[in-house]
Amino acid sequence: MSGFVTKPEPVQVPGLVHLHTGKVRDLYRAENGDLVMVASDRTSAFDWVLPTDIPDKGRILTQLSLWWFERIADIVPNHVISTEVPAEAPADWKGRTLICRSLDMVPVECVARGYLTGSGLLEYRADRTVCGIALPEGLEDGSELPGPIYTPALKAEVGEHDENVSYEETARRIGPELAATLRQTTLAVYSRARDIARERGIILADTKFEFGLSGDELVIGDEVLTPDSSRFWPADRWEPGHAQPSYDKQFIRDWLTSPESGWDRASELPPPALPADIVERSRAKYVEAYERLTGLTWA
Repeated sequence: MSGFVTKPEPVQVPGLVHLHTGKVRDLYRAENGDLVMVASDRTSAFDWVLPTDIPDKGRILTQLSLWWFERIADIVPNHVISTEVPAEAPADWKGRTLICRSLDMVPVECVARGYLTGSGLLEYRADRTVCGIALPEGLEDGSELPGPIYTPALKAEVGEHDENVSYEETARRIGPELAATLRQTTLAVYSRARDIARERGIILADTKFEFGLSGDELVIGDEVLTPDSSRFWPADRWEPGHAQPSYDKQFIRDWLTSPESGWDRASELPPPALPADIVERSRAKYVEAYERLTGLTWA
């Protein structure tokens, strides 16, 4: 069992219809048909949405996504229309709200990997492949791959695992032309972002994107290249052979699986609230990632 420890009640705003409460984002539809996406401060681990918020997280994710959208705009358009907060919305929505085009979302999560880690490492250790793609012998935890690879997945509901699938399976489900475009675009965006991050002393180990169609036009949506959707590592501490220090929520996972938390991941009980020091360290990681990538100071 997993999902929300306590599912929040959606905020009711005149003129907006609540559509969905996700792990982090709440989605509404405006009267003119535009979508309103609001990034909360919620965080998740082990398929649970935790009961403790990370202050400023939603604003950081939103502002970082906007920064990246500008830098990949020549590769693929994005779904953002405006950052204006709808009338009568809570003041807290400022900085965390995107007014977006309504897209016909492609039911594939597009993952690009440039380094061996996570579920890819487990598969590689078993049979020297990642999502069915053969890789050379001798790679370790954290090794750079010979070149970026595209490993699509089918997006799961809240509380469920995304399902890795082969490229051929995506072509069967959505058609070979769209599947090829997704692969090409994903790898192009990853390569651009990897190079930008590298200039700032950060390794982009892997990342995931979501795309939709506006007519025949492919558009990138949701969030992009944030610590929630990507693995960022400090380049000066990169050392293959073991788990890398990261800007993601790994230390939240580490705390949850430590004796200190008192939580048994194998049980059906929900995880506990995070202590104040873990919350502050998590917020500091998000701020550091934002500042290192953008060169801006988080106010």
